[in-house]
Formats: sequence, C-alpha cells, structure tokens
Amino acid sequence: MKVTIKEEKCMGCGSCPSLVPDVFDFNDDGFAYCKVDTVPEDLEDGVKEAIELCPTGAIVEEKSE
Repeated sequence: MKVTIKEEKCMGCGSCPSLVPDVFDFNDDGFAYCKVDTVPEDLEDGVKEAIELCPTGAIVEEKSE
C-alpha cells in the first residue's frame, strides 16, 4: 500500500501522525507528510483509519495499475 498527502488540503490537525507515527509526521511548515514510500503491512489498518478520519481528505491511497 502506498499513500500520499496532498499538502494543499492538509490543515495540520494531527490525526494521522497520532494514529500512525511510524508512517506520518509533520514537516517544518506544520503539514503532515508520509515518512515511508510503502506502508508496512502491519500498519495498513492504521493508515486506512487515518484516511477515513482525515477531515479534509488530504490522505490519498495510490491505486495500483
């Protein structure tokens, strides 16, 4: 699973880093970013929860082709 964060949509609420700190963190501007290229399998459920709970829809799962 791969995810990206659309910085222009992120409001820096902190829900994703608090849910999955091994995957998400804040950059110097206070917006979330993905710390990994590929989400480890054992963290996928947490990332899916973060996607659902993101108030602005900034976290996007990249679809496989």
